[in-house]
Amino acid sequence: MTQFGRTFRLVCDDTAIPLVESLLVAQGFSFEPEPFYFGARKLTHEPFPLGESLASRFGLIYIQDRSSMLPPLTLDPPVGASVLDMCSAPGSKTSLLSRLVGPHGFVFASEPSADRLGTLRANLRRTGSINAVTAKTMAQDLPFSEQSWEYIQLDPPCSGWGTAEKNPKVMDVWSGSKTAPLIALQKTLLEKAAGLLKPGGTVLYSTCTTNIEENEEQVAWALETLDLELEPLAEPEGFVFGAPLLDGMDGVLRVSEASAGQGFFLARFRKKASVSATDGSRVQKRELPGNKLRLSRMIGGEHLHLENLPAGEVFNFGGKAFFLPEQALEMIPGSIRWQGFPLGKVAGKGDRLKFLPGGLARILLPSSPKQAQLDVLDVDDIAVLEQLFTGQSVRFASGKGPVGLYYRGLPLGWLSRKGSRLLWAIK
Repeated sequence: MTQFGRTFRLVCDDTAIPLVESLLVAQGFSFEPEPFYFGARKLTHEPFPLGESLASRFGLIYIQDRSSMLPPLTLDPPVGASVLDMCSAPGSKTSLLSRLVGPHGFVFASEPSADRLGTLRANLRRTGSINAVTAKTMAQDLPFSEQSWEYIQLDPPCSGWGTAEKNPKVMDVWSGSKTAPLIALQKTLLEKAAGLLKPGGTVLYSTCTTNIEENEEQVAWALETLDLELEPLAEPEGFVFGAPLLDGMDGVLRVSEASAGQGFFLARFRKKASVSATDGSRVQKRELPGNKLRLSRMIGGEHLHLENLPAGEVFNFGGKAFFLPEQALEMIPGSIRWQGFPLGKVAGKGDRLKFLPGGLARILLPSSPKQAQLDVLDVDDIAVLEQLFTGQSVRFASGKGPVGLYYRGLPLGWLSRKGSRLLWAIK
């Protein structure tokens, strides 16, 4: 197989790209753009592990194999769309979907494993995916109404043969008849996705395996069994694609072993418009267990940039404030226990109710420190950021309440204040 370099994508607004890249360069990293996505980069020099870089720790980049970026890019949901991500952990594709649909879009991410769900939520929090919500549930059991989603991403559990270069034992773990349970599960999930899809809606099916039984044969089964038709896919620039292993598969993409990146398979289906439409908007709701918050009226919330939040509500669940997107409140049935984006902590009662923003809730900061009506630290020297990440404090004016942290005008998060010292408390 071809050796390939480490890849990552930028997790920031377009205007902030030069600053994020300068932060990487200041720590000795060099990289070059990838041709298939404006936010993708390939490392050309890695002086120390990229995951330990300041840009990664602050969630300004996400380390991701270049092939793994293709499913969300190929689904290609428009800005403002609602997307169901059926098999989400660890969140690399979920967080990319979050950026593609924009803050006023919505992503619902499901994951049945408690451990993997924790990883998913941590990654979405670190990348500031304010419009994504998560639930611990098996995707095949999701109680959404039939024909209620227009865009679905399905990257189901697979044998992972396409990752053999990095995981050489995978061919032994998932060989021969051992893949039978995976193949059965993939069919179940495809059938579920087809049922949840609106007529004319799109589901993107992908795997990181080269196994024909999990790829072309699953596509053939879906075309014969479900109300789906195959949509031809254009080949993204910068990849080498192999021919499909079955006839009648024009338009599916199989990332070749000769290509840079992991082996991947992608097929995009559209639900036949002739299917009779049902009213998928009727959602059985229940009262949320938390309490609605008005951050602007709380101690500590007076000078937050709340206009950065998209449409939705903030709720207090057991002393933690979560943002709940408007689409989530409208679409998610009451039988699902789900979680929104964590904004911070809540303490006190009545008129003394106090809000303390979480370290990674940078969405509550103004885009420029010049607009801030609260204390901020705008850092120009990365040595200060490195100092904070080693657990050291930095000097600052005495006062009360957290302090907004910026790098050359780019919002990074919140620092806690202890007298005349500031600390970064988020790992």
